[in-house]
Amino acid sequence: MIQVSASILSADFATLGQECIRVLDAGADMLHYDVMDGHFVPNITYGIPVLASLCRALPQACFDAHLMIRDPIRYTPQFIKAGAEWITFHLEAVPDAVEQTIDLIHQSGAKAGGSICPATPVEALDPYLDKLDLVLIMGVEPGFGGQKFLPQTPERVAAVAKACAARNLHPVIQVDGGINAQTAPLCVAAGANNLVMGSALFGANDPAEVVRAVKSL
Repeated sequence: MIQVSASILSADFATLGQECIRVLDAGADMLHYDVMDGHFVPNITYGIPVLASLCRALPQACFDAHLMIRDPIRYTPQFIKAGAEWITFHLEAVPDAVEQTIDLIHQSGAKAGGSICPATPVEALDPYLDKLDLVLIMGVEPGFGGQKFLPQTPERVAAVAKACAARNLHPVIQVDGGINAQTAPLCVAAGANNLVMGSALFGANDPAEVVRAVKSL
C-alpha cells in the first residue's frame, strides 16, 4: 500500500487547520511537517508551537516531522512532546552522531527517519538501515517547496530499496519533493511506498482524486 504524506509547506497558512483537515479527509495518511532553521537550509519555516497547536486541533492526525535543521538532537524531544510521531533528520547535520540521534528519537517515543541531500551518495545510509524506521530520499534540494523533480531520484530510491531487500529490512521508503502525477509512478516503481505531496495535492481541485491515483499505484 502506497501512503501519502501531505506537506503542509504548500498549504494556505491563513487557514492552516482547515487545509490539514481537507487533505486528511481526501485520504492523506499523515501530515508532513517541514522544519527549516535558515542554517542547514536557506529558509525558515515553522517550529514547535505551531506543531503543538495543530496536534491539539487534530488529535487524530499523524505528524511526520522532517527536521532540516543543524541541531536535531537539541530539538527532537521537544518536537516529539509537541506531538510528532515520526522524526526525520539529515545525516549531513550530525555526521558524528547519527546513531545517537536515532537512539534519542526512539528513546523519546517516536519512529526514526534518516534523510540525505541529493548530492550525498545513498551508500551513506547503509550503516543505519537496520535502525531506521523510515528512509527519506529527497527529490529536490531541501529548503523550498515547488522545485522541479531531480531525474536521478528514482535511481537513488531503487538503490536504497535494493540495499534493504538484500538485508531483509523493511523501513518505509519515502520520497519528498517534486511529487506529482508524472513523478509518483517513477518513485513507486523504484521501490518507494510513501510519497510526500505538496503543491500537487494542496493545489488540486480534487485532492481526493489525487490521493486515489497515487494509492492505486
